[in-house]
Amino acid sequence: MKARNGKVALRAAAAVIAMSLTAGTASAADLVISNWDGYMAKDIAESFKAATGLEIEVVNHATNEEIMGKLMASGGKGYDIVFVSSPFAEVLNAQGLVEPLDKSAIPNLANLYPEAAALAYDPGNAFSVPYTWGTTGLCYRSDKVSGTPDSWMSLLQPADDIKGKTTMLATDRWLMGAGLLAKGYSVNEADPAKINEARDLLIEAKKTLLAYDDTTFYSKLVSGEASLVHAWDGWCNYGISENKDIKFVVPKEGSDLWVDTMVVLKGSENKDNAMKFINFILDAKNHAWAAENILYKVPNKAAMESLPAALGEQYPNMKMPPAELAKYELLRDLGPAQKDYSRAVSEIKAAN
Repeated sequence: MKARNGKVALRAAAAVIAMSLTAGTASAADLVISNWDGYMAKDIAESFKAATGLEIEVVNHATNEEIMGKLMASGGKGYDIVFVSSPFAEVLNAQGLVEPLDKSAIPNLANLYPEAAALAYDPGNAFSVPYTWGTTGLCYRSDKVSGTPDSWMSLLQPADDIKGKTTMLATDRWLMGAGLLAKGYSVNEADPAKINEARDLLIEAKKTLLAYDDTTFYSKLVSGEASLVHAWDGWCNYGISENKDIKFVVPKEGSDLWVDTMVVLKGSENKDNAMKFINFILDAKNHAWAAENILYKVPNKAAMESLPAALGEQYPNMKMPPAELAKYELLRDLGPAQKDYSRAVSEIKAAN
């Protein structure tokens, strides 16, 4: 899954430099946490120490794949808590690398919406805690697009006046997801024939695109270079913050539900402290930081209800009720079908 790093998305170079810090250098800390750059408050170490007396070391990873490679190579050792997206949490659990949560040590789990405790990859939050969640859709300039683009086909077969002014997400799951949803299939589809149907549709759509773009698509909307883009809801908000004519819509065919999670590793020697950190994050004030600063919805009822009303007025998708969000299809681990997705995407990108 492509890391979604909020407003720091374009600071990739800084993230690479930060990766020079390894878990092995953080032996003096009470906890070593791996997370995407910019996904927690900059003063998280200071505020957590003030609350608990514990020292933490935060190590950045650029992508899910990067941290997964390290965890698989080390057998899950070297870190106490990692932030990963739900399909990867699912894999870690299947590999026996995560610790069941001690819920008696995490009373702030009570702050979560009921929907956040009913996610199919981990019903009841047995081994993971959702940190942020959202969906994917169409982000567009309402002053440059006629009407509301309410179908995936609005992107894949755009009107003549916006051909060459559309972008799509390049990451396997979302690129394929748009094609699969447009065909009426699951975002977790495993049937090779259906995957190939979506591939063929996306190859045709490629002829109308400005670019595949996972990081600067909202800037292209702001500048007017693009009129309609494939976007994560939170990232569309970054465009909205700069241009009030930018809008977000979930297509009528539906979309995915993505979740970024916190898990405690079985190899951790600081499991009690790890539970304290998760409880700290789930405090309404602390969890609200993510919603206010990276403009993603958080699955914490108390945190969301504490947000200023003006935030929801400026960014309407922040007000999407959990019950509505939960109607979209949860991204799951694809297992062997992941190879089919990777092959299809390679063929799409290689096509003329």
